[in-house]
Amino acid sequence: MMTHPGGNPEPAAVKIAPLDAMAALAFLDREEARTLAALCVEKRFAADETVMAEGDPADWMAFVLAGKVAVKKSSLFPGRYTLLAELEPGGMVGEGGLVSGGERDLVVAAVTETRLLVLSRANFLRLCQEDQALALKLLTRIITVMRHRLHSAANRLSWIL
Repeated sequence: MMTHPGGNPEPAAVKIAPLDAMAALAFLDREEARTLAALCVEKRFAADETVMAEGDPADWMAFVLAGKVAVKKSSLFPGRYTLLAELEPGGMVGEGGLVSGGERDLVVAAVTETRLLVLSRANFLRLCQEDQALALKLLTRIITVMRHRLHSAANRLSWIL
């Protein structure tokens, strides 16, 4: 039984169009993408729907299959946010929590109707046990994306200071 965001059990994975998963998992070869996609479930969000909220358990990550999500940080003013990024198909979100667990510290909301390919922490840990080479490729991708985001944030911060 797969785990759905929020930890609720979900029966079988929703069938994912192979081309959708392949585009989102383009950093993998075809067989690796199929293997990883088989560990995921598809989740749909309406425009303006919250995908991840601050304080939620950080027990899953997602690849954007279709649509667009906004990544935001709450500001000192209640109900106000700073937009950090907008992610489109091929982007990933929630990857830090997948590795480290804990609680979410950002808000992710669907900007448009959005489809995500969701990998639970439980299935990620299963992947680490069963296919170390594929898990290493995924971790390398996560680190590369996080390094790029940190570099971009540092550049933006240097312009402010």
